[in-house]
Amino acid sequence: ISYYLFLPVLNKNSINLFKKIKKHLLWNIYKIELKKIGKNSSVNYPFTISGGEYIEIGDDFNAGSGLILEAWSEYRNYSERNTPSLVIGNNVSITDYCHISCMDNVTIGNGVLFGRNVFISDNFHGGPNGENLNLPPVERNIYSNGKVIIGDNVWLGKNVCVMPGTNIGTNSIIGANAVVTSDIPANSIAVGVPAKVIRTIK
Repeated sequence: ISYYLFLPVLNKNSINLFKKIKKHLLWNIYKIELKKIGKNSSVNYPFTISGGEYIEIGDDFNAGSGLILEAWSEYRNYSERNTPSLVIGNNVSITDYCHISCMDNVTIGNGVLFGRNVFISDNFHGGPNGENLNLPPVERNIYSNGKVIIGDNVWLGKNVCVMPGTNIGTNSIIGANAVVTSDIPANSIAVGVPAKVIRTIK
């Protein structure tokens, strides 16, 4: 039931309280669908969770509005089925409008920070050899180009994209607007398109 039906009889404080209750209620409902969820998690509404039975989240998880978590066991009308694994560690903070898409394996370590609009994916529409190029991209099956692993205490800046088959080492910082297409060693600062290491953190 929409809380807007009650607007004529609620004052401003009551409306704000009702919105907070709605937000927490929706997240608590979705948490039931997850394979694993730790203590002290919080996600702002709105959010989208798909394939929750393949998603594991650790303790003290916090996410802003517009979060999208997708674990694809199947896609559209294709008969192929996957067993994806999307694992998020402890003390992970995700700001607004971030999107993680997994059909194989995406692992995010402990203490990771996401800036706004971060995108992480282990998959593409269409295979590596140009299969189904006669189809519009949205109608092509999705394929993994390798797992994504993000180490502990990594900071991903605003608008960072992390592409399939990449590994970002512990304590690394990825600058705003970078596109990660290859491995980034631990204790590195990387920027650019594609992302390149510019400094080692000592």
